[in-house]
Amino acid sequence: MANTPRFQEKYQTEVVPALRKEFGYGNIMQVPALHKVVINIGMGEAIQNAKSMDNAVRDLADITGQRPVVTKAKRSVAAFKLREGMSIGCMVTLRGRRMYDFLDKLLNVALPRLRDFQGVSTDAFDGRGNYTLGLREQLVFPEINYDKIDKVRGMEITIVTTARTDEEGRRLLALLGMPFRRQTR
Repeated sequence: MANTPRFQEKYQTEVVPALRKEFGYGNIMQVPALHKVVINIGMGEAIQNAKSMDNAVRDLADITGQRPVVTKAKRSVAAFKLREGMSIGCMVTLRGRRMYDFLDKLLNVALPRLRDFQGVSTDAFDGRGNYTLGLREQLVFPEINYDKIDKVRGMEITIVTTARTDEEGRRLLALLGMPFRRQTR
């Protein structure tokens, strides 16, 4: 087996002991962990321009190192000229080594490249310790060549944890280095 990712090592050596102490977990299996990371690109324009879907799939594959799944519409919506079964987006689910490598790249390379970056919101938790982050452009990732893209696309990154509450999930991500915005109240 190859060496473990830097982020996984940090989780095991620094985060687990800190969370056990802070929340008083008796068993190491109670400590919240990262389960998976889901990256999704919604493609409303794919209805008119099918070629744009290929470009989005290529961009997502370059960023994650894994082939995306094209998502289809579950039902028809006449107002959007959308029929059931049409391609409307693409997504990738990362687990294990790829998940840790992607999070390392996101937190240490991509987020600092955002313009006027003040930190990410602390309000984007879902009530069960999972966090969703939206990016407005794929250009913040170093794998994307500005000259080769057809259009700037946004994406949603959902970090799924085994935490039971938002407080546990927030603390887990903060200890891993998620740059949360300072609350000014």
